[in-house]
Amino acid sequence: MKLLVFGAGAVGGYFGTRMVQAGLDVTFFVRVSRACQLKKHGLSVLSPSGNVMIAPKLITEHDDGQNFDLIILTCKSYDLVNAFDAISNSVKNEPPILPLLNGLAHLQMIAKVFGKHRLLGGAAHVATVLTQEGKVKQLNPIEILTIGALSSHTESVVERFTKLCKTSTFKVIKSSDIMQSMWDKWTFLAALAGSTILFRNTVGAITETSLGCDLMKRIYDECINVANAEGFDVEARPQKTSLSILMKPGSDFTSSMLRDLKNGNRTEHEQILGDLLKKAKKKQIDVPLLSAAYISIVVESSKFAIQADSTI
Repeated sequence: MKLLVFGAGAVGGYFGTRMVQAGLDVTFFVRVSRACQLKKHGLSVLSPSGNVMIAPKLITEHDDGQNFDLIILTCKSYDLVNAFDAISNSVKNEPPILPLLNGLAHLQMIAKVFGKHRLLGGAAHVATVLTQEGKVKQLNPIEILTIGALSSHTESVVERFTKLCKTSTFKVIKSSDIMQSMWDKWTFLAALAGSTILFRNTVGAITETSLGCDLMKRIYDECINVANAEGFDVEARPQKTSLSILMKPGSDFTSSMLRDLKNGNRTEHEQILGDLLKKAKKKQIDVPLLSAAYISIVVESSKFAIQADSTI
């Protein structure tokens, strides 16, 4: 099975490297500058379970198109539209597409361009960052990839891919209800991003007081209420798992959205928080804490925002 991992950043670089480790045939589509870096230094993963470095197979926008059996899409949600042209130019055939993006809005966008019959659902549970040297750093031992078919057209590729990944270091789960699995992740991620953005701090700092614990639980409950209203009831087990992370005493865990904000990078606030707020509004659900978190990041780009050297 010939795989194309679209992107070699924190998520694509991590799972793609682990797949190569397991003997899978993986090619990475990357920008020219990233290709130069990887050809010179290799693709490295720094992990609590052991470091690894591979010499990845690469293609860029300047290379001829190839045939693949599956595309694994790992770009940021705000880069999705730009990725469409690259996919069309770099892939000669029409393989299924497994997006590992945050939120759910990307599903409709991909289906509109490439067809719903090619689309799989997926959720990546891994905390990774890309270092200044271009290495992928894993922040904790969690490494789970959940995938599932969204139609009968992709059931066979889900089965094949799942079996191949069984020999990898990460846990792979074949979900019989991938939309529910994606909602389970989205509610957790929105609560994590919302809380850490709103208070500009770690989970441990937020939940150090009883009031902070209460606010964290209320933010998560807002996310759960939206999911339930959309017909995707998050069961007790995923709620317990999510809350064990969101409420962990002394945790230094935070969201990639907060890291991106602090580093001056683009954020996925529209895809993670904004889209959830739209669904809440449509269902007339009050989500004051999520709304406050969303506004707290939107105002950063306002022309009326207070500048660092300004005085009041």
